[in-house]
Amino acid sequence: MAVQGVEQTILRDPALFYWILFPISIVMILTGILRHYATVLMNSPPKPPSTLKEARERLGLFRGVSLRTNASAVLTPESFEVRKNYLIAAYQSGAFLKDPENRGQPPANPMTDPQGMEAMMGMMKGNMMMMIPQTLIMSWINAFFSGFVILKLPFPLTIRFKSMLQSGVMTRDLDVRWVSSLSWYFLNLFGLQSVFGFILGSDNAANQMAAQMAGMNPVAANPFQPGQDPDKMYRNEAENLEVMEHYCILDGIEERLLHNLE
Repeated sequence: MAVQGVEQTILRDPALFYWILFPISIVMILTGILRHYATVLMNSPPKPPSTLKEARERLGLFRGVSLRTNASAVLTPESFEVRKNYLIAAYQSGAFLKDPENRGQPPANPMTDPQGMEAMMGMMKGNMMMMIPQTLIMSWINAFFSGFVILKLPFPLTIRFKSMLQSGVMTRDLDVRWVSSLSWYFLNLFGLQSVFGFILGSDNAANQMAAQMAGMNPVAANPFQPGQDPDKMYRNEAENLEVMEHYCILDGIEERLLHNLE
């Protein structure tokens, strides 16, 4: 049993540090690089709008988002109110819709829409590129490195970190600073973002967590994905603009400047 205030030591082979920690880290880095290039090759770029009406429908929603994001920096209260009232009226009347006659009708079934099937296939490819490497690496670690304790962290931690750092070897008396091989895999899974950013750039597909958060869905290129109702999204944006009040980052700048100079 570990005694409070006494440094806990474990008799272990120092070669475990080189034969387990380094291989797991190198394999995960190489897997992330391969995932990035495989994702780039498999994902098809979003299609540009085919007509002017479709382009206007896509960009119309971005106008409201841009107004809410940047109005405080560049617009006077009068200019803000003019743009706000114009966009609210356009959203509520459906002026930006490419097919205004279809307002109120349910969106088309994505299963019967070729673009919807293509979007679903893209999401499925992205999920496969995340799940298959993760399953293979975990199976490899469980088969060859299960139950090993590979390093001890040089800083103290609370007992709440024990389940995260000692997966597969968690015992009641083991110091929480010891890290198991399986936990080292999870630490790499969350902690290699900066490494992938340095090797592949900031806009990469190697980071699993970022890919899961993004959903592998190109909403930035086309906010109206198959199965979504553009008119409903316009009405939601109109409600966001209605409750927005104008403020300017230059309000009170003289007082703030004089206060900083004091």
